[in-house]
Amino acid sequence: MDIFSLFTLCGGLAFFLYGMTTMSKSLEKMAGGKLERLLKRMTSNPFKSLLLGAGITIAIQSSSAMTVMLVGLVNSGVMELGQTIGVIMGSNIGTTLTAWILALTGIESENVFVNLLKPENFSPLLALAGIILIMGSKKQRRRDIGRILVGFAILMYGMELMKQSVSPLADMPEFSSMLTAFNNPLLGVVVGAVFTGIIQSSAASVGILQALALTGSITYGMAIPVIMGQNIGTCVTALLSSIGVSRNAKRVAVIHISFNIIGTVVCLILFYGGNLLFHFAFMDAAVGAVGIAFCHTVFNVFTTMILLPFSRQLEKLARRVVRSESAGERFAFLDPLLLRTPGVAINESVAMTNRMGKLAHENLLLSLEQLTAWSEERESQILQNEDKLDIYEDHISNYLVEVSQHGVSMDDIRTVSRLLHAVGDFERIGDHALNIQDSARELYEKDLAFSGDAEEELRVLTGALTDILDTAFHCFQEDDPAQAGEVEPLEETIDRLIEAIRSRHIQRLQSGRCTIQLGFVLNDLLTNFERVSDHCSNIAVAVIQERDGGLDSHTYLHTVKAGSSFDEDLRRDLRKYRLPEES
Repeated sequence: MDIFSLFTLCGGLAFFLYGMTTMSKSLEKMAGGKLERLLKRMTSNPFKSLLLGAGITIAIQSSSAMTVMLVGLVNSGVMELGQTIGVIMGSNIGTTLTAWILALTGIESENVFVNLLKPENFSPLLALAGIILIMGSKKQRRRDIGRILVGFAILMYGMELMKQSVSPLADMPEFSSMLTAFNNPLLGVVVGAVFTGIIQSSAASVGILQALALTGSITYGMAIPVIMGQNIGTCVTALLSSIGVSRNAKRVAVIHISFNIIGTVVCLILFYGGNLLFHFAFMDAAVGAVGIAFCHTVFNVFTTMILLPFSRQLEKLARRVVRSESAGERFAFLDPLLLRTPGVAINESVAMTNRMGKLAHENLLLSLEQLTAWSEERESQILQNEDKLDIYEDHISNYLVEVSQHGVSMDDIRTVSRLLHAVGDFERIGDHALNIQDSARELYEKDLAFSGDAEEELRVLTGALTDILDTAFHCFQEDDPAQAGEVEPLEETIDRLIEAIRSRHIQRLQSGRCTIQLGFVLNDLLTNFERVSDHCSNIAVAVIQERDGGLDSHTYLHTVKAGSSFDEDLRRDLRKYRLPEES
C-alpha cells in the first residue's frame, strides 16, 4: 500500500460523505413538515417514539440529522424533553440499515441476477436514472428523487474506492501486527469513537470498517469494540448542535451521549464477561461485511432493549447534569438548527405564525371590549401583547427569509410567501388594536359617550368586524381556501356599513345631535375598523394565492366580485348586519 492508496481512501471517504449528505438532504426535503407532524403526534408513548425514531432515520438516512432536529424542536419549545428519548433510541436502530446495504458489496456469485444485488453493479443504473430525472423533469419532486438516486450511487462509488484502496493491506504483515493492538477492547472503543467523531458519520465509519473487513484481516474480537465506540463518536454532532441553545435542548444531547456511553459500558461488561466464562469461539474468526452489519444491529437493538425501560432515569440524569434554568427563562422561539431541515423549519414557522395570529386576534377583541367597559388590567394586557407581536413579526420574517435560501420546494416557497404576507397583516392588526384602545381611553378619561343611535351602529359594525376576524383567522390556521372566499363579501359589507355610519354622523352633526369632539373619536374608530377588515381580506387572499400558485391579488378580487356567489354572500351579510332605523 503506497501514498496513492491513501489518497484513494481519502477520496473514497469524501465521495461517501458527499453521497450520504446529498441523499439525506433530498430525503428530508421530500418529507418536509411531515416529519415534525409525525414527531408531535406519536411521541406520547415510548414504544411509538422508538418505532418513529427508527422509521424517520431510515427515511432520511442520518441519525445525526434526527438528533439535531430534536435539539432544535426542544429549543423552540415544540417538544418536551421526555418525548425525545424513545426517538433517540429508535434512531440508533434506524441507522443500522446503511450497514446492511453496504454489506451487499461482499456478495460473490457467478449468477448474473445475484451479482445485480451488489450495489456497485446496480448503482450506475440508479445514477443514470437520477441524472435523467434531474435534467429531464420539470417537477421538483422528481428532481429530488433523482438527487436521492445520484447521492446513493456516489455513496456506493466512494465505498468501492475505499474497498480498493485498502485491499493491498491483506498482504502486509505490518498491518496484521498493528491490528493485534485492537485485541484490547478499550483501545478499540476509543479508536471507533475518535474516528467517528472526526468525520461525524457513523455510517461512513462502519463503511470503512466493512471495507477493511473484506481484506480478511479483521476478527470479531477487533471489530466489536470498534463498533461500540462508533456509537459514542456519533454523539459529537449532537454535542455541537447543543451550543448556544436552551438548557432543555442541551439535555437532549446529554441523553444521546449518556444512552450510548451507558449502553457501551454495559455491553462491554456483559460481552467480555461472557467471553471469560464461555470463551466464544468466533472471537478469532475473520469477520466479513455482513458480520459487521449484524454486530452493529445486535448492539443497537440490545442497548435499546436494556435502556428503554429506564427512560425516566435517563431524563433525570440529564436534568442533574444540566441544572434547571431560572424562572425567567427566555421566550422560546424558532431555532436556527431547524434550518438544516427546511421542511420542518417551515412547518414550525406555520405554527409560530398561527400563534402570532391568535395573539393579534385576541388583542383586537380586547380593544373592542375597552369601548364598552374600560379596564386598566385589560390595557396592560393589550400593551404586553403588542410587544410580543412586534417580536413575532421581527423574528418570523427574518427566519422565513433565511429558510427560503435553503433549497425549498415550490410548495414550500408558496407557503413562505403566505406566511410573510400574513405576518405583516397580523402586526398591523395589532397596531390598529392599540389605536382602538387609545380611542377608548379618550372616551373614558374625558367621560364622553356616543348617542344611542351611534352606539347601536357601532354595535352592528363591531359584530361584522368580529365575524370577519374569526373567518379570516380560522381560514388561515386551517389553510382553508373555501372559507377564505367568505371574507371578501364581509369586507365589502363593512365598507358599506362604515360609509353609511359616516353619512349618518354628518347628519347628526348638522342637526346638533353630536359634538365635533365625539365626531373625531368616531372617525378614528371607523378608520381603524376599515383598515382591520382590509388586512383580513389580505390574509384570505394570501391563503387562496397559495392554492392557486401565486394568483395576482387584483386579478383574484376582480374575479371574485364578478362571480354570482359573491353577490349572494354580500346580500346575506348585508341582511345580517343591517343598521337600525334612526330615532
